[in-house]
Amino acid sequence: MQSKENGLFLGLELGSTRIKAVAIDAGFQPVESGSFTWASSQENGVWTYPLEEAWRGVRAALGEVGRRQEIRAMGVSAMMHGYLAFDEDWNLLVPFRTWQNTITGPAAEQLTGEFGFNIPQRWSVAHFWQAVLNGEEHVGRVAHLTTLAGYIHFMCTGVNAVGVGEASGMFPIDSAAGDYDAAMLAKMDALLAGKGIGKRMRDLLPTALPAGAEAGRLTPEGAARLGHLLPEGIPFAPPEGDAGTGMTATNAVAPRTGNVSAGTSIFAMVVLEKPLSRVYPEIDMVTTPSGAPVAMVHCNNCTNDLNAWTGVLREAAALFGAEVSTDELYTRLYRKSLEGEADCGGVAVVNYMAGEGVTHMDEGRPMVLRAPAANFTLANFLRAQLYSSMATLKMGMDLLAGEKVAISTLTGHGGLFKTPGVAQNYLAAACGAPVSCMETAGEGGPYGMALLAAFLLERAPGESLEAFLSGRVFAGARAAIAAPDPALSEGFERYMERFRGALQAEEAAVRAVR
Repeated sequence: MQSKENGLFLGLELGSTRIKAVAIDAGFQPVESGSFTWASSQENGVWTYPLEEAWRGVRAALGEVGRRQEIRAMGVSAMMHGYLAFDEDWNLLVPFRTWQNTITGPAAEQLTGEFGFNIPQRWSVAHFWQAVLNGEEHVGRVAHLTTLAGYIHFMCTGVNAVGVGEASGMFPIDSAAGDYDAAMLAKMDALLAGKGIGKRMRDLLPTALPAGAEAGRLTPEGAARLGHLLPEGIPFAPPEGDAGTGMTATNAVAPRTGNVSAGTSIFAMVVLEKPLSRVYPEIDMVTTPSGAPVAMVHCNNCTNDLNAWTGVLREAAALFGAEVSTDELYTRLYRKSLEGEADCGGVAVVNYMAGEGVTHMDEGRPMVLRAPAANFTLANFLRAQLYSSMATLKMGMDLLAGEKVAISTLTGHGGLFKTPGVAQNYLAAACGAPVSCMETAGEGGPYGMALLAAFLLERAPGESLEAFLSGRVFAGARAAIAAPDPALSEGFERYMERFRGALQAEEAAVRAVR
């Protein structure tokens, strides 16, 4: 179904490795895009990105987008969670602390106990409380806490708000109220008062808005920050995290649906029909962009180690004068993995470049392990790399299976799924559920953010995001669906036995390798 007017809707996303802009047309199809590559760095043991580079990247990505004067609505997305603390005048108090950091263990554990609700280490409230516990000087000057998407949005619009899905990665949300949980806010205020900090948690947090609400317009100051690449006055959808935009991009916002986003990190989102029976430290409780409850399994490590090995293999090929494009290189290597044995022939890979909350590790050391009798071939090695990219995710998904959480289908998106019939099949085997990949599987978050911008202007009165996506955006979408293959599932289970055992070596490697 076409929208009422011509024009474009723009989604910006500041991901972990790329800042990307995607514009969709009146038929909700991507027509323009631009990107900028960046990377996090460690400063004093903290993973961070300079905010100045974020603005450079946004301008560079926007500069590659054509037909910018036709944009009718837009929105900003970014990597979820983390810690951005500002004073009253929006001066940054400490460098941005990203989701990659696993430095808030004591805070996360204490808050989980106080709230009776899992608080992951990467959530904003965990970072803030850890700063309080550390006695960090800046705490007394904190007036605003937000996320990267919330910061870019505020600087563009002057509105201090985030989407409710993004807010759910800052502080627990009461899904029935569509706002921060009042009882937990009261408990947080008591904790702060006990440390002599006269602040109310709600006053520090941005307003939480549902999908479809207008969250401001591009101001003259915002247009200047964007290099005057966009006209003033463009309405903004509430900013969302990459989890919320991933759900939107894959039409996975209804109960019994789920999606898996796979890139630098990998995470699964499953929309629940009923609450879980207990608190699981491996499972986050967040929401859809409309505020429905979602179980999230988030893993810090996915393709970073695989990308590094791909670079090594490219160097080896270059020794013989072979030059291949990046897309062709990944496609050929992924397809080669299909020739491997179902259990990778005894080869195991631990892909932990960073710490991993699901397995309770604060640091990572990538490793390849095999017994002398293992069948160490290129195909088995590549398959082990791809299995490893989703092995930790499987641990969390197995917990949901134990809770009898019903999943009709999972939709995969992100770079891992660009090569048809490879990672998609492995994921179906790992999770025991059909996995679909749409034609837009590689677009991911910025495409989802563009759809949320379209929902802002195009939804009918009373139309839900679920109805908008199912009935109008994806009604005729073509998708490839992979059902779990029993032999592949059995092989993956055998691989997981070795992977779990290898985690003991991983713990030793963290201690030994500095």
